[in-house]
Amino acid sequence: MPVRLREWLLLAAVFFSVTASAAEVTVSAAASLTDAFKDIARDYEARHAGVRVWLNFGASGALLQQIAKGAPVDVFASADQETMDQAQSRNLIAERRDFTRNALALVAPVDSRLSFRAVDDLRQAGVKRIAIGNPASVPAGRYAQGIIREAGLWAALEPRLIYTQNARQALDYVARGEVDAGFVFVTDAARMKNRVRVALDVPSATPVSYPIARVVAGPNGEEARRFIAHVLSPAGQAILARFGFSGL
Repeated sequence: MPVRLREWLLLAAVFFSVTASAAEVTVSAAASLTDAFKDIARDYEARHAGVRVWLNFGASGALLQQIAKGAPVDVFASADQETMDQAQSRNLIAERRDFTRNALALVAPVDSRLSFRAVDDLRQAGVKRIAIGNPASVPAGRYAQGIIREAGLWAALEPRLIYTQNARQALDYVARGEVDAGFVFVTDAARMKNRVRVALDVPSATPVSYPIARVVAGPNGEEARRFIAHVLSPAGQAILARFGFSGL
């Protein structure tokens, strides 16, 4: 065999050996975790040389459907317990842990003159469009739906509701002035202080707690366990706190 060909084959063998052995973990997480999990992923990669973290963000319900259809996901982090309950009932996840909390707020465009002292103020004539995540798949929307129903306002406000694909889309609608108000997580509202204002804190009867779990069918189980441990570690919790999430 020619020397040059032998060298190329040796280099190719080394390359494919390194590629095959490179560790990775794929994480599907609620849209509200986008900024925090990007930082957590960078921190994790810095602490574990050669490991690559792949991130996939979206509405928790949509992510669950992807996992149920066989998407190669190793870790699932949901913005609510109900979605993770569904995953658990279908035997899709294991080693479930709660890892952080959030809260819901009603936001309005920063230059809005509308005043809100209670959820009931959403009935005022100036409020014609209200952004809310689709309760069928978006936890923030489900929490908001519960709050509106508890206030006995669902029938009155439903015609004004504009459903969004995730909580951050609701925030974007408010920021652009396309709606008069919107229900979002407080962590998302903090991202756009120059464009939206928190008009009302709206505590829900159900705590806004986030669970994380290993996906049973995920191809990288051990790396999934290590990533989850990092999220739960003081380093991971400090990053979450920096983005406005609270401890359990």
